[in-house]
Amino acid sequence: MTSPMPPVPRSFGVVNWLGLWTLYWKEVRRFIKVHTQTVLAPVITTLLFYAVFALALGGAVRMIGPTPFLEFLAPGLIMMAIAQNAFANTSSSVIIAKVQGNIVDVLMPPLSAVELAFGYVMGGVTRGLVVGLVTAAALWPFSPFGIHSAAWVLFHGVTAAMMLSLLGLIGGIWSEKFDHIAAVTNFVITPLSFLSGTFYSVDNLPREFWWVAHFNPFFYMIDGFRYGFIGVSDDRLMTGIAVMLIANGLLWWLAIRMLATGYKLKA
Repeated sequence: MTSPMPPVPRSFGVVNWLGLWTLYWKEVRRFIKVHTQTVLAPVITTLLFYAVFALALGGAVRMIGPTPFLEFLAPGLIMMAIAQNAFANTSSSVIIAKVQGNIVDVLMPPLSAVELAFGYVMGGVTRGLVVGLVTAAALWPFSPFGIHSAAWVLFHGVTAAMMLSLLGLIGGIWSEKFDHIAAVTNFVITPLSFLSGTFYSVDNLPREFWWVAHFNPFFYMIDGFRYGFIGVSDDRLMTGIAVMLIANGLLWWLAIRMLATGYKLKA
């Protein structure tokens, strides 16, 4: 009788595609399973923001440059929904795993730091874009908007979701409890979002605050995204592309470095 072959290590090649897909799909299924909380709730919140501004205007047509205010507002609200949900997905996933003690289930499999970062971040990007699409569909009946450039909408939607997803991953790794990640949300993400020109044109700011706004990377993701819809921007578009690419490059490096060294992940 032939003896069974002894087990041998499995070869994954340069990239562990199976492990990477499994991690990504886990992240996607995690937010789909509770879609009422992760997709529907942000859409309702965005609609409430829009309703407040629409009611405050009382039917008056206020202009931001050549654009009616509500048409100017809609792309910014969509981008805020994309960014905040991309951040929430990765940050909550990592901090919950750390607090519950099952982060080891992600660290033990043969996944490199790059693969771990990519799986987490793409899960956050997916949630951000899904929420953005649903939010746009919900806003359209109230403020029918066209698309001036689909390429600009897609580029800034993806890079913004990636930037916030990376920030969520970094914040989740750094945080030791839920209070820490709440502090990142309340004192970093929310202020940068509201001061990014979502509800106003930065050209209307006093000169000293105009310069402050241009040091906010969130301004560039809002500005480029809005240009894709209405064809109007507050700054040079190529500057925004450069800022987004540099910011994402630095955040990728930091996230991968933290995962590679096991910063606050390994005892």
